[in-house]
Parts: sequence; C-alpha cells; structure tokens
Amino acid sequence: MKINGPNQPNFNPYQKQLNNQTELKKGAGNQDRIEISSQAKQMQEGAKVDPARQNYVNQIKQSVDNGEYKVDAQATAKKMIDFWSKQ
Repeated sequence: MKINGPNQPNFNPYQKQLNNQTELKKGAGNQDRIEISSQAKQMQEGAKVDPARQNYVNQIKQSVDNGEYKVDAQATAKKMIDFWSKQ
C-alpha cells in the first residue's frame, strides 16, 4: 500500500462545509411565503361581526352611557352559580 501524504488530490476535510455554503448561496434567492389553510380562512370569516349582534351591543352601550342600564343582581348570581356548579 502506497501512502502519498496528507495532500492527496481527492482528500479535502472541509469539502462538506464548502458544499453547505454553496447550497446556502443558491437558496438565498428563495422568498418566504405563507399559506393559510382552509380551516383558518373559515375561522376568519366566523370572526366577522353579525349586524344584529352589533346593533344589540350598541343599544346596551347607549343605555350604559345614558345611565338607563340596570343590572339584575339576582339573575347574575343565579347564572354564576349555574355556571360553576356544572364544572
């Protein structure tokens, strides 16, 4: 077996690193992109405000601003008890 020393023509310990750097340079031209799934699109459409609901909220806001909105403490307490007793 003949050994020619460390400077053999087909031996480069840094070849893998050089290959990685050239691949990164080639990939630098790629642009980032985003894809939104159909389920996410449906969720976005579901987040739109219903006009009837928006009207109801505006009426309550106006009642609060005018000082006409009254809270029924008994009904609120009953709802809270019902909610926490189910859990």
